[in-house]
Amino acid sequence: MPQFDPTSFPSQLFWLVVTFVILYVLISRFAIPRIGDVMEQRQKMMDDDLDRAAQLKAEAETAVQTYEKALADARAKAHEVMKAATDEMSRKAEERNREVAGRLAQQIADGEARIGKARDEALASVREVATGAAQAIAVKLADVSLADDKVDAAVGAALQESR
Repeated sequence: MPQFDPTSFPSQLFWLVVTFVILYVLISRFAIPRIGDVMEQRQKMMDDDLDRAAQLKAEAETAVQTYEKALADARAKAHEVMKAATDEMSRKAEERNREVAGRLAQQIADGEARIGKARDEALASVREVATGAAQAIAVKLADVSLADDKVDAAVGAALQESR
């Protein structure tokens, strides 16, 4: 094999060095800069994407904060509306209770007055009935006729003792 012939070693070494030098120059002048440019572009794209992602994240956080603030405001307003409605209902209920209590107090006073009048009428009739009954009993039992003023005085005394 000619590669193993020691007389051809110097020319082989020469062409090996020339080939490596040319290959080195080509790679260092053309391939490495292109690879470097591609890597820089990739890095720049990744950095841009990361910056855009950070910006979108900040916007999303701002949107969430705005949403939470709006939600808290809505809850506070709903609470105020509920409190106002509750206060209004309580006030109306209290007014109705006062009106009903006033009517009931008037009805109670009217009823007590009617009861007092009926009691007085009943007591007056009881006295008349008791006087008449006492005279009738005296006539039936003892066959005695008593004077109206004496029977009336006796019934009055008995009524005074019972009160």
